Parts: sequence; C-alpha cells; structure tokens
Amino acid sequence: MPGVPSPGPGESLYCADVTVAVAGPLGPVTVLDRVSCEFTAPRTAVIGLNGSGKSTLLRLFNALVTPVSGVVRTGSVDPVAFPRDARARVGFVFTDPASQILMPTPLEDIELSLRGRIRDRAQRTERAMGWLRRLGLQERAHHSVFDLSGGERQLVALAAVLAVEPTVLVLDEPTTLLDLRNRLRLRELLDALPQQQLISTHDLDLAATAQHVAVVHESRIIAQGPPEDVIPRYRDWCAHGFPEQHA
Repeated sequence: MPGVPSPGPGESLYCADVTVAVAGPLGPVTVLDRVSCEFTAPRTAVIGLNGSGKSTLLRLFNALVTPVSGVVRTGSVDPVAFPRDARARVGFVFTDPASQILMPTPLEDIELSLRGRIRDRAQRTERAMGWLRRLGLQERAHHSVFDLSGGERQLVALAAVLAVEPTVLVLDEPTTLLDLRNRLRLRELLDALPQQQLISTHDLDLAATAQHVAVVHESRIIAQGPPEDVIPRYRDWCAHGFPEQHA
C-alpha cells in the first residue's frame, strides 16, 4: 500500500488508510479520511484545531471508535476484532473527568476499576489508597467527587486508569479544564510514569515535551515529526492559513 508504514515492533500504535465516518443530518460525515500513522515514541502529542479529528484518532486504539475501512493495531492486537484485549493495553483518560468517574467518592471509583483484577475487597481498598497517596489525594479519599476541584477530579480519573496497569496511556486534552498549578502538577506526574503516552492537546507547552508530534487538520494528518520542527509550522499555519489538501 503506497505511503503506508509497516507495523513496527512492541506497542506501536498503528493505522493504515483508516477512514472513520459518523451519522449526520444529511448523511455520513467523514471524521478521519484515509489516515496512516505509526506512533512508537515514549510520548506523542497530537495537535490541531477543534473538530479536526484528533479525539477520533486517539479513540481508534482502544476500540472507542470503529473505522469503516483501513487497519488499526495496538501493538499486535486488532482493536476492532479484540476490543477487550486492546483496552487492557490502552488506558484512556477523557477530557472531562465527570464523564469517566462513576462512583460517589475517589476511593470507590478506583476500587471499581480494580474489581476485575483484585477479588479481595481489603486488597482493592489498599491498592486504591496507594494510588490516592501517590497522587496526593489521600485526604480526599472519602469526599464526594462533586466537592473536588477540576484538577483533583482529573487526577482521580487518571488514577483509576493507571490502577489497572495499562502499557499505553491515552489522554484526550487532559489540561483543558486545569489551571496552571494543576497543569504543572499533571505534567510532573506524566513525566514520572513508565507508560507510553499518546496525548491530544491544545497546550503547545505540553506538546513540546513529546518526542513526536502529529498535526491533524480537516480529518487528515498533515505533518509529523519532532516538536521543534512541527510546532513552529503549526503556529504559522494557525496565523496565516493551512496548506490546501489534495485528494
């Protein structure tokens, strides 16, 4: 297939000639258009304007989105055929933690994510408290999630994902709802994690910490490479106009 990379070793996040469409009032709307990529860096940032297709691209890798055509692989796993296996490898943190936190308190929410892995309730509680201590939230363990700040909720959602030990962490615009202090706190935490990370973001300072950056525009990836090359080009396009795309 011309222009399509071959899958690499390990936990590469790979797609070849992928198209995703969703239902619209006038018929199907293409959200991703013949996208091919392979992300193997420890941290990859995906940047682009609102509505460009960034979030849809991220959701391919743990079967939150199913393509109408093309190939997707999470490591050696086909997320379309084996969604449970893909989700065991890929932990997904949503933009708004309110859409992810299901239980009344932080402790209960992390315990819920551990229920399939640890049968003993006391052990689940101990493991969940360990994650809350690691994130500095042990004093909030029994508080209502509605009493937490936006930053604290984001950390609880992240802890619930990390507790099941995925090998890849996907974060969809994780700093959007955070103030500067909590953005810095989140970045410090991400820097300390061993997981491979794929992050969709408008935060170009965060994107600059990645080893690889991809620009999504009008449903296609239009640029990829190291941040020092790609981010200045993206800034210039935002200021002066994006290059025309050809079918």
